[in-house]
Amino acid sequence: MATWNDYNDAQSNPNLLPKGTLAKVRLTIRPGGFDDPSQGWTGGYATRGSTGAVYLNGEFTVVEGSYAKRKIFTLIGLYSPKGPEWAGMGRSFLRGMLNSARGISDKDVSPQAQAARRIGGFADLDGLEFVAKIEHGTDAGGETKNEIRMAVTPDHRDYAQVMGRQVAPAGYAPPAAPAIHQGAFPAAAPQPTAGADPRPAWAR
Repeated sequence: MATWNDYNDAQSNPNLLPKGTLAKVRLTIRPGGFDDPSQGWTGGYATRGSTGAVYLNGEFTVVEGSYAKRKIFTLIGLYSPKGPEWAGMGRSFLRGMLNSARGISDKDVSPQAQAARRIGGFADLDGLEFVAKIEHGTDAGGETKNEIRMAVTPDHRDYAQVMGRQVAPAGYAPPAAPAIHQGAFPAAAPQPTAGADPRPAWAR
């Protein structure tokens, strides 16, 4: 039967990316204006919902490939009055993002890797580019939507191809990152010499 007479094989929702798609995405945090300096939540990036839950409102834009410019919206949990599970999932997701963006194996526990998993604040996450695995979930109305629940790290066989970078061979020791205080935030980096790139090696 002609294409325009039979619609059984038509895609049910053309806006959905296929489940399991790997894509390089850029995170934009949609600010919610909620701060709690005691938690390190500053800059107005966090959002506090009507139930008391606190989260980052993430907008993930596919940056290249056949789905370039497509946007996926996912909340990153920071706190839930129901218990620590949602915040734990959010911290795990953010760890994966940093590993993916900075080319670090999740198994790497070297001082350099640990330093690269620390941030000065949520502003460091805004604009982060990493490899995401795109899944299907449901919205408040029960409709299927795309969402991102995990980042793909260099341990994955397809990471280098999707990220567009070389993965360091086993045993490679990355250049030393800036020194870190015992507290939650990085120490101030020394002033760079004229013409030098002030960013750590993993950020260049």
